[in-house]
Amino acid sequence: MLRALETAWVVREAVPGPDVDEFTDPRQVRAALSAQSAGRVTLLAVQHPHRTPDSLAHRRGLSQLLPDARDRLRRLQRESYRRVADVVAPYQVDGPDGSTLGLLCLADPAAVDPAHGRSVRRTEEVYPDIVAERAAVLAELGCLTSSALLVPVSGGAELTTSLRATVAGLGAPAVSIVDVLGNRHRLWLMGPGPQRDELLALAGRHPLLVADGNHRVAAAETAGLGGLLALITAGPLLRVGPIHRVLAGTGLTLAQVADAWRAYGLTVHEAEPGDEPRQGSVLARAEGCAVRVELPPPAAGEPLPRIDHSAVEETLIAAALGLDPAGPRVLAVPGGRRPAPREAGDIELLIAPVPLDDVLAVHADGRRMPRKSTYFTPKPRSGLLLAELNG
Repeated sequence: MLRALETAWVVREAVPGPDVDEFTDPRQVRAALSAQSAGRVTLLAVQHPHRTPDSLAHRRGLSQLLPDARDRLRRLQRESYRRVADVVAPYQVDGPDGSTLGLLCLADPAAVDPAHGRSVRRTEEVYPDIVAERAAVLAELGCLTSSALLVPVSGGAELTTSLRATVAGLGAPAVSIVDVLGNRHRLWLMGPGPQRDELLALAGRHPLLVADGNHRVAAAETAGLGGLLALITAGPLLRVGPIHRVLAGTGLTLAQVADAWRAYGLTVHEAEPGDEPRQGSVLARAEGCAVRVELPPPAAGEPLPRIDHSAVEETLIAAALGLDPAGPRVLAVPGGRRPAPREAGDIELLIAPVPLDDVLAVHADGRRMPRKSTYFTPKPRSGLLLAELNG
C-alpha cells in the first residue's frame, strides 16, 4: 500500500512561487497569479492555468490549457529541481504551527486491506467539482506536487520513535527551508535498504486517516494513476484549527442575514467583531459589525457528536438563507494566523475548531466529517518534492 517514489524531483533552492496549498479561495488564486511577473512560471500557475490573467482575458478553459501546463511543469523541473530515483523522504516541520515528523512516500488511495477495509480513509465529505478539476489536472500532469497528511489510527508513537532514530543517523537534510509563517521544513532522502523497508512497513501497518487533503485523495483515486503523495505522521504535535465559511457576492447585508436567521426561528445576539467563536454558535461579522447566532440543538436520533459545520451548512446557509453550501457564493476559509483577504460585501461566519476527540469519535462511528471542517497543522510545504507517476 505504501511504496517508494520511483521517479521524483527535489527542489534545488526555492520552490518556484507560493505554496499551492495556501489557497482555498479561487479569488486568492487569481489575485496571486495576477501579482506574478508577466511570463513567470510557477507551480501555482501550473496547477491553476485557467485562473491566470491571460487565460481569463481570452476565456480559455481548463481542458484547453492543460497541455501547456504540462510543458511548463517540465520546464520547472529542468530549471528548479533535480531528478532522483527510488526514494522515500523522512520529513520534519517545526515552528509556530506545531511539530510533525513523518515519512513522505507514495500511497495507493484505493488500497483495501482484507482485515481492516480501506487502507486510506477519507475523513471528510468533498466538493465534487473540486475533485473533478483536481483529477483532470493530475491526470494530464502525471506528477504530484502536493501531499496529503495521513495519520495512523494506532501505532503512531512507535512510528515517531523510529523516524527520530532514522533522522538522527541521516546527517544533513537534502532540503531545509523556512516558510512565510516561520515553520522550518527539513527533508531527507532514503534509497533502498532494510531500514527503509522497515519504515514503510511500520507506516503502513495500520489504516490511515486523512488529516489534510481529502480532496487530493479523492482526486488521485478519480484520476486512476494509482498513486498519492502522502506524509504519514503521528505528530508529535498536530493541531486542529478552524475552517470558517464566507458568504461572498450574495448581495446580502449582515442585518438582512440576521433577520433571515431570526425569521427561521434561530436566536441571534449582538456581538463584538473581536469576539471568539465558540462551539454551538457562529460569530457572523461584516463591515465592523458582528452578531452571534445559536445553532439549533441536535435533532432526535441525530448521530453524536454533531459537528457544527453540518448545522451551519444545512440550517444557517441552505435552509434559512436559501444558498447552496457547495456553490460559488459560499467559501471555505481556514482561520489562524494568516486569514484570507476579504472583499466588500463578504460576510464571515466564524466557526469554533472541532475538538480532536470529536473527529476521532465520528471516525469510530463509521461516519465522515462535513467537508472542509478541520484544518490540521503543521502541513508539509508543497513543491519541495514532486512525484512522477507516468514517465
